[in-house]
Amino acid sequence: MTPRVLVAALFGLALVAGSPAWADSRLDAQLEGLGRAWAHVNYEISDPHAEILAAQKLEAEAQALARQNPSRAEPLAWLALAQLCEADARHNLSSLQLAGSARKLLEQAARIDPNAIGPGVIYANLGSLYAQVPGFPLSFGDKGKARVYFEKALAANPDGLDTNYFYGDFLYRQGLVSKAMEALGKALSAPLRQGRALADRGRKWEASQLLAQIQQKEKLSDASDPHRKPA
Repeated sequence: MTPRVLVAALFGLALVAGSPAWADSRLDAQLEGLGRAWAHVNYEISDPHAEILAAQKLEAEAQALARQNPSRAEPLAWLALAQLCEADARHNLSSLQLAGSARKLLEQAARIDPNAIGPGVIYANLGSLYAQVPGFPLSFGDKGKARVYFEKALAANPDGLDTNYFYGDFLYRQGLVSKAMEALGKALSAPLRQGRALADRGRKWEASQLLAQIQQKEKLSDASDPHRKPA
């Protein structure tokens, strides 16, 4: 290749690399990478110390991508979910601080695009957060706000895996057993999403475990009280 042809070829590559289509494709690949990394941290790492380190690495990557792309909701959402992985692994008072940070990030992501990582997913995670953390003065827990977010999540995706899993868990905690079992059944019936197989298999396993727990408790309750009315 002559120097003139070489220069022309390199110039052509530079134009392609700087084109909006190439940049969008690269960003999409990076965002998909964050999703896969989150699924690995959340479902494949069992050692708490290793999970904390992996979650922090993911947080740094998501935060960098969020700074580079302030108009996109996905990096904020994955950063929030990575923080929640770290919070679960730590299981101490610092977990509440991480949960508070994750809530703000998810609410910021929802203002940009509530369906950025899947229809209803951000709302469902917000509902779960408000439902599970302690209320004032320890934290921001609020069952009323949780229900509002779940309603938004279900409006966006009534048959979704994440929406029905988190809603089923919420209903069970509220003592609405039959409705909880119905929601969990929907979660288990949801099809696997393209590119999200690991995350979806993990979520379905969580749904099946919770449903089995509820069914076992219901059997024990029925056995101890034959006159008990169904919930």
